[in-house]
Amino acid sequence: MLWILISYNSNHKDKPKEDNNAEILLLVWNNKERKPRDCWERFQISGCTITTDRSMHNKADAVVMRHLYGNLDKEAPFPPEPRPAAQKWIWLNFESPTNVRGLWEFEGIYNLTLSYREDSDIFLPYGYLIPNVLLDKVPQAHFAKPLQSSSDPRPGFVAWVVSHWEDGLERVHFYRLLKDYIKIDLFGHAGTTVLPPGHNSVVQMLRQYRFYLAFENSQHTDYITEKLWNAVNCGAIPVVLGPSRKNYERFLPPEAFIHVDDFRTVQELAQYLLKVKDSPSLIQMHLSWRTDYSFHMTALGDESYCTACKAVRMRKGKTDVVKNLTAWFFS
Repeated sequence: MLWILISYNSNHKDKPKEDNNAEILLLVWNNKERKPRDCWERFQISGCTITTDRSMHNKADAVVMRHLYGNLDKEAPFPPEPRPAAQKWIWLNFESPTNVRGLWEFEGIYNLTLSYREDSDIFLPYGYLIPNVLLDKVPQAHFAKPLQSSSDPRPGFVAWVVSHWEDGLERVHFYRLLKDYIKIDLFGHAGTTVLPPGHNSVVQMLRQYRFYLAFENSQHTDYITEKLWNAVNCGAIPVVLGPSRKNYERFLPPEAFIHVDDFRTVQELAQYLLKVKDSPSLIQMHLSWRTDYSFHMTALGDESYCTACKAVRMRKGKTDVVKNLTAWFFS
């Protein structure tokens, strides 16, 4: 199994060498929520200053802009021209192509892409694993959490947390077929039980279940979100609907999840889940890998800004080719 972020950081053929002496000022253009955290304090990334002060636009080495089509700041959707010659504009997006609109309007604007896709200029997945044998060799290890393997009984069978419910979504169609064969406890705004606000309520609930339906709202390359990683975090076996099994195996060992495409019919999947539930050996088979790995859930706000700043430091003084965003992202 290839742990994809280590592979990218270590072996990416286009990865520039880092200039440890460069100091970078990165402007987050469309973030008015709060002041970003210090990159060194939070992620041990040095030489980075993150600001949301738009008056610094002509001094920033780079400006990162989250894709907010339809919700742009009407008065100042982009930094004013003229743009400093060496300044890099970074397109930031963690949504799938299905949920990204109006991308063609932003052609010729950006220099770098930052997203969950492995072929982004700056790659940052929703979560990742670190083999424990590499914990002393990779900088990400200091904020990784060791995983525990436990096949102890759990009171719950299958859970699904869903808020975005549309009849036309593949995951809704699949759920309706699957619930005819097994009991599924439905949580979230579209479910029968609304969880208390906050990520911790999902974590506490999942620790009571053997399986979790990690169903993505659309199926695209590398679009593997917190739905999967919440299950990994809590020791529930994820049942995934998203990109191909081969794509998932770039992020996880093959036995760490159950893919809906592994079965010819929905009924066969249901029968397998019932079989695993009552088989300690099969449960252990799906969970034993955990003792060899540690886990990190990406902080998509602060971590994306600090990761972007580090990437800009590697490219300081370089001229980057402006991306053809639409052709790339929808490929």
